[in-house]
Amino acid sequence: MQQQTFWGFRDASGPIAAPLDALLELGAYEALWSRQNASFKSIADRFRDNPDLRPSDLVPLDEARAVGARVLNKLRNRTGRFDVRIHGETEYPERLRDATHPLEFFYFQGNWALASTPAVAVVGTRKPSQKALERARFLAKKLVADGFTVVSGLAEGIDTAAHSAAIEGGGQTIAVIGTPLGEVYPKRNAALQEKIAREYLLISQVPVERYEAQDFRVNRFFFPERNKTMAALTQATIIVEAGETSGTLVQAREALKQKRKLFIMNSCFENSELTWPRKFELEGAIRVNSYADVRRELVGTA
Repeated sequence: MQQQTFWGFRDASGPIAAPLDALLELGAYEALWSRQNASFKSIADRFRDNPDLRPSDLVPLDEARAVGARVLNKLRNRTGRFDVRIHGETEYPERLRDATHPLEFFYFQGNWALASTPAVAVVGTRKPSQKALERARFLAKKLVADGFTVVSGLAEGIDTAAHSAAIEGGGQTIAVIGTPLGEVYPKRNAALQEKIAREYLLISQVPVERYEAQDFRVNRFFFPERNKTMAALTQATIIVEAGETSGTLVQAREALKQKRKLFIMNSCFENSELTWPRKFELEGAIRVNSYADVRRELVGTA
């Protein structure tokens, strides 16, 4: 962690920023996840009902400090440098509050300035067709050429193609992962994840100790939650290819719910086995044939 103690904190009661003990809040956030039935929804609901609270207001001080020290040591050993963002802090992106379950706390590595850049998510199946891979790469390169940061989830398939093409195109990329910092899934993306963490921006909302305490069958539910964060972090989502039960559809629902643009490639509509493209089109998604269609919606010209 770059700073062990304080970040600036907005305080509506006066002009002087109140101090924020980041390590204390880290420990309190992790401790909240140790409670029975803790989830992103249950934690978000507690702060929605009490918007002036910090995580440390809900956890005994000694427990928060002990957990914080323990997690800090783990993450330093696994990742080296990392940092955190806490709701209410000056650099917390307000657009994340549009998510169904807004994050109070999350971890990151890399260039935080990318979080405030114009961004578009390029997402889809882990098992894409060759044509879909080519479309993802083409879209990512076009987006970065137009100054957009490409956001994706660092999964196999479309996500990997989007991140890689953004980098090859000389642009910027953000990965929002469904594991804690220092964990890699899939393992084959270890080098790509390390590069993004070092040179771009890697974000994780996944609690370290809760993840360690559960098996993989339970931890897989962290992945769709990160799709909700990707929807909130971006001004639009492009679905390149996805099956009928794909986790990508979580992001589609979130994007529409958050009043973001949702683009669906026309090739998805051409698959007669899929029902979701037309369903989302009826709810406001935009069918696109090419990047020119996307660009027209994003910047006004093809």
